[in-house]
Amino acid sequence: MATYVLVHGGDMSTDTWNRLSRRNTYPPGGQLGAKYWDGTAAYLESHGHEVFAPTLPDEHTHNLTDHIGGVCHLIESRDLRNVVLVGHSYGGMVITGIAERMPNRIRRLVYLDAALPDPGESLFSIFATAGIDPLSFPGLEAAPAYVETFWFDSRKIQRIPKTYFLCTESEFAGVTRIAKEKIAKNPGEWMYRELPASHVPMATMPDRFYRIMLEMANR
Repeated sequence: MATYVLVHGGDMSTDTWNRLSRRNTYPPGGQLGAKYWDGTAAYLESHGHEVFAPTLPDEHTHNLTDHIGGVCHLIESRDLRNVVLVGHSYGGMVITGIAERMPNRIRRLVYLDAALPDPGESLFSIFATAGIDPLSFPGLEAAPAYVETFWFDSRKIQRIPKTYFLCTESEFAGVTRIAKEKIAKNPGEWMYRELPASHVPMATMPDRFYRIMLEMANR
């Protein structure tokens, strides 16, 4: 049995999910938090794995450090070990910080079309490196979580096995290109795969995505 901790990105609207999944699963006008992991979690649990998918506090009133600390508290309070730690989108920033704080508890890092920071970067500075204005994306604002400069010791996570899934149909392809370039400089640290999916594969190709996440238990 593996233990998964699934970390979501920005607080997705129910309207976005319903549009991508082509089903009116949720009432319009709401926010999902970690609920977009529900199908993934149910699938993994049906195969005997333990799954935690915490909802991050509002990114407009909490910063990246708060988000990292909250998930670390969950892992410590539950005494979780050998964790498959999955971060989607902005969640890539969060799982990097978690792994740096508690590398001995992490079995594998999985970045899903996610931000891949270097020390001294923020989510918004990664956009800037890519030559992209983050404010050009509807709903993306200069919230504290997205503009906090993130300092960490990359040596602490160097030995943790890492997987990066790049979604080729993502609207953030210009940003995740930066992650691909970083990985190319250190290929021995990574398993890199591309998915023919949108930025939210759990909505647009759920069955295949669930199986891919299941594979991570055997890595």
